[in-house]
Order: sequence, then C-alpha cells, then structure tokens
Amino acid sequence: MFKKPQKEDKFFELFDKVAETSLKAATMLDELLNDLSHSEEKLKELKDVEHEGDNLQHQILEQLNQTFLTPFDREDIYTIAKYMDDIIDYIESTASRFVMFNVNYSTDEAKSLGKMILGCCKELIALMKEFRNMKENKDLKKSIIEINRLETEGDKVSRGAIRNIFNGNIEVLEVIKWREIYQFLEDTLDVCEDVANVVEGVVMKNA
Repeated sequence: MFKKPQKEDKFFELFDKVAETSLKAATMLDELLNDLSHSEEKLKELKDVEHEGDNLQHQILEQLNQTFLTPFDREDIYTIAKYMDDIIDYIESTASRFVMFNVNYSTDEAKSLGKMILGCCKELIALMKEFRNMKENKDLKKSIIEINRLETEGDKVSRGAIRNIFNGNIEVLEVIKWREIYQFLEDTLDVCEDVANVVEGVVMKNA
C-alpha cells in the first residue's frame, strides 16, 4: 500500500492542531460573550491561545520551506495556514474590543454570532481530520456545507444587529463600539468560510 511520506503527514497534523487551537479560542470567546466579568483576565488567556496559533503557523511555514514535495500546491498550504491563523486573530481582536471599549454587557446577536463561530470551528476540526484522505472521503462536503450555512446565517444576524443599533435610541459612542464588534464577529465567520472554500478547491484539483 502506498504511504504518504512523513513530511506530507506533518502538514495535516499541524492543520489538525491549528483547528483545535481555533476551537479553544472560539470556546473562550463564547464564554466571554456570555459572562463579561473578569474580561481582562479572560482576554489575557485568549492572547496566550493566539500566541499558540502564531507558533503553529510558523511551524507550517517552516515545514513548507523545508519540504520539496508537498501533498498539494504550496500556495494552497500557505493560504490555509494564513486563514486558520486569521480566525484566531479575529477572535482575539473581537474579545479585545470589549476591554478596549469598556463594554460590560453583551447582546443576543453577539451571543448568537459567538455560537456560530464555535460551530464553524467544530466543523473545521472535522474538516481537517477528513482532509488528509480527500480522495476517498465523502464527508468533507458535509462540513463545508455546514460552515457555508453558518456564515450565511451569521451575515443575516450581523446585518440585523447593525440595523438595530442604527435605528434604535442608542448613544453614538455605543453605536460605534458595537458596529466594530459586530464587524469582527462577522469577519471571523467569513474567514472560517474562506478556509472551507480553499479546502474545497484543493479537493477538486486533486480529485
């Protein structure tokens, strides 16, 4: 039986680890959105997770520089690594806005978007585990479809939330704060979908 070289397996192992790190970050964001007490301490813990993500991205790029034959296009490996790191960065940036802007309450829409990000990151773990067997695996599409669905739902929730803050009797400063928070939450979902779309493209090219 043909076995992939160990260096090829290394990329998939690192993608698994980044997906697990993104889920850890998403879980912490979800907890923060539902309980903003001790937000500074929670943000500090989330920054540590963000550093874990940065370190894993560095390992992927280092592996890419050291590997002559890669399991699929080098550009796609780089793009997946970048987008996966962006997910964690956006999550940390979202949490930091609550501390920077001194926001001590959450909204139903923000909590819903946090749950969607959590759902996407759970699907990314499944996606990455299936990715290494892309030619035989039929379940990849399910995770891709679910991530796309969550991103579409997130767009609707985000647009509605932004419409509400502009139409409601809310102070201008609060509008500015929440507009930015919602934007980071939406951007996080967008980049989750970006990862799924790149993986789908890789599978199609290697079918």
